[in-house]
Amino acid sequence: MKFFSQWGRFMMMGARAHAKWELDVSKTILGDRKRMIILGLLTVPVILGGIAFADQLGGALPDVLGGKKAYSPAYYSMGIFIVSILIGLGAGLITGCIGAGGGFVIAPALMSAGIKGILAVGTDLFHIFAKAIMGSVIHRKLGNVSVPLAGVFLVGAILGATAGGVINRVLYEINPVLSDAFITAIYSLMLGFLGAYAMLDFLKSRKEIAGKDFHGAGEEVHEGKVEGADMGNLPKKLQAMKIPPMVKFDFDLVPGGRSISWLFLVLSGALVGLAAGIMGVGGGFLTFPIFVYMLGVSSMTTVGTDIFQIIFTAGYAAISQYAIYGFIFYTLAMGMLLGSLLGIQIGAMVTKVVPGITIRGFYAMAVLAGFVNRIFALPAKLGEMGMIPISKQLGGVLETIGVWAFFLVIGGFSVWVIWTFIKNIGVLRGEEVSA
Repeated sequence: MKFFSQWGRFMMMGARAHAKWELDVSKTILGDRKRMIILGLLTVPVILGGIAFADQLGGALPDVLGGKKAYSPAYYSMGIFIVSILIGLGAGLITGCIGAGGGFVIAPALMSAGIKGILAVGTDLFHIFAKAIMGSVIHRKLGNVSVPLAGVFLVGAILGATAGGVINRVLYEINPVLSDAFITAIYSLMLGFLGAYAMLDFLKSRKEIAGKDFHGAGEEVHEGKVEGADMGNLPKKLQAMKIPPMVKFDFDLVPGGRSISWLFLVLSGALVGLAAGIMGVGGGFLTFPIFVYMLGVSSMTTVGTDIFQIIFTAGYAAISQYAIYGFIFYTLAMGMLLGSLLGIQIGAMVTKVVPGITIRGFYAMAVLAGFVNRIFALPAKLGEMGMIPISKQLGGVLETIGVWAFFLVIGGFSVWVIWTFIKNIGVLRGEEVSA
């Protein structure tokens, strides 16, 4: 039980830290006219290139979409584009309102919409890379980035991302259904664990609410020892292991700075890169808790380094492991980017008028809906490969239940957030004026 609690808190901290990065990126892009123009220009290929491609096909979907060959990266369909915007909007609303990673639902949502798992992963990585490049505030954070720390970490991240991409592509070449089943199983484990922890945390918080005041979901991103110079037992033990070369950092926080062996940085980077390469979530949700709770890096340095690594890890994985093999759907990526930027801002404003305990409950439900979606899709895939005895009809029914449960919860949550925003727009405007 203690391990479950510690690991759940570990993942929750990462999800919240990654959500904070997404909120900062969204504000940076939407608050800059030049970046908005660039965003507009990025959508031009979706329309022009896609229409030309659609004309050649007579308006029909290409046979290779979802097959074993490369996909068209810019196939255009207004329906596909709208669906991708709605998926991005839903993920953005979760991220902005709940203050935790809404990006976890993107791959399950795409797969539920009929997109192959490997294409969903590659497209999600490309969308994160585009968002990171456009919203980069690295010039403001350079004072908090340890270049040696980031450089050694990226060595491991690149190795891990390569391994993750190779695993996905090899499984896909063996059998596309096996690839989907693998990605589905990984998401089932992660969402199931995180959802169970989030729900227990919500139920516990309800019991304690009489003596506490929860103002918002993002309030616990930095807790206790995160900002200070104190460290837990694990970081102390790792930093005491002097395996050369040692990498020094945090000179401003501790006299003489701290140091950690390159080995632990490479291994940490490899884990983050592997998660990015397999799941397509950028790996950022792991960087924060690993740096702070395992390696003993201050949160200030961690935030800057995380921004740095997301750009390179997501960019490298998206281009070298998926784009050049045709596993990126550009239309979907741009639609998700547009939707998420809007959703994050609306969600963030709603937190000002909704109790934090309510938001916690919605987050637990959203993550568990993603878990139900993936775990109910798994039997059909395993049955199709002959790994379990299940009829095609029963597998289809279970998958349909998972899809409906997922989209009803995410759709219902999205409608609730948007309605709450519209209903309280006068209050929110008043807060902006007073601010």
